[in-house]
Amino acid sequence: MSDVRFTGAVDHIAVKSDDLERDVAEYQRLGFSVESLFDDWAMVRDAKGFGIALLPPGSKHPPHIAMRVETMEELEAAAEKEGRRIKPHRDGTSSFYTKGVGGQIVELIYYPEERG
Repeated sequence: MSDVRFTGAVDHIAVKSDDLERDVAEYQRLGFSVESLFDDWAMVRDAKGFGIALLPPGSKHPPHIAMRVETMEELEAAAEKEGRRIKPHRDGTSSFYTKGVGGQIVELIYYPEERG
């Protein structure tokens, strides 16, 4: 049996933001584009696709690192192995959170090719 819990590529990090509107504008000034913008979080991405999720006060999302898998089957297998439930999100993605290195939170996320 392999010691590997799951695999994926780093997709984004999620960090706290004291002022979501200000921080989104600052990341845009650094060349990031806005992928998603809601009252309780925003996602900005650099030119190579790396994302930073911004979490304002009151956001239900925890600070974390997210790893992306390529198929829903990979996500389902990892969720079963981790004993976690997959949650569909309003941006069309599906994911689950689990414990990572040193107790940090890791999100394993799947982006369908066509999402609403």
